[in-house]
Order: sequence, then structure tokens, then C-alpha cells
Amino acid sequence: MLIGQAPGRRVHESGVPWHDPSGVRLREWLGLSSEQFYDPGLVAIVPMGFCYPGSAASGDKPPRPECAPLWHEPLLEKLPADRLEVIIGMYAQAKYIADRPKTLTETVAKWDDYLPRQVVLPHPSPRNRHWLTKNPWFEVETIPAIQERIRGFIDQ
Repeated sequence: MLIGQAPGRRVHESGVPWHDPSGVRLREWLGLSSEQFYDPGLVAIVPMGFCYPGSAASGDKPPRPECAPLWHEPLLEKLPADRLEVIIGMYAQAKYIADRPKTLTETVAKWDDYLPRQVVLPHPSPRNRHWLTKNPWFEVETIPAIQERIRGFIDQ
């Protein structure tokens, strides 16, 4: 199960989740083909917001606050209890990571503390180039380990 933020303008207009540069990077990070990623029997996509929240000065506005409380519980009840949750970005981490460190970087650095049930990722947006450059350990060490975890989960 992927728990992300909210669709950007391009995704909102296309109606296809993660059908943008962020989605390309996310699929690469997860080691999933487009076919696997969009297979509803394999991946459930549950955003924190279900519509484009609009533009802000430095990107998109946060997900609308009423969406997750209204929709997540009924959706999660329909999913298998033994699911792997991929928690993407600070809004999803704020809701779903108990006792998380103060920053997204600290939370992502401790990604293996949340296993076996959860994996945490920064948002894969091209706007996060600075974060990725500043934290090269993420793509060098963390991504291969997460891909291995996801392959193991898919191969069950």
C-alpha cells in the first residue's frame, strides 16, 4: 500500500495516480514496473488527499485536511492486514509514523526501524533534488535495501 500526499495538477488532470515525474522516480525507487505499480491486486494507492489542493508559493498546497480522516479508515479496512505500507512524504509520515523523529530526514534515515510493516520515503518530487543531493546515502544505501524488501514482499 502506498500512502502519499495528494495528486499534483498534472495527475489530477490525467486521473492516473503518480502519472508524472514523481511517479517515475517512485517506481524506480520501489523497483516496480508500471504494470506492477498499477496492478490493484498488488499495489493499493491511498493518498492523504484525493484531489489537487492547489498551488502555493513553493509547490502545491498541503493535502486537504478532511480527506484522510474521512476516507482512510474505510479503505484500510478493505485491505489485507499483512500489507506493507510505503509512507511517502512528511504529511503521510505525520499521520502514520508513531513516535517519529522531528524531521523527515531523521525519519527516512531510520527507515528500517519501521519494518516489517512500514517503509518510509521522502516525496519523490523533482523539487526534492536538493534533499537528494544533500543526503546521498538515501539512494546509495536505502533504496537498494527497500527494493529488496519490496521484492521479498511481492514474491510471497
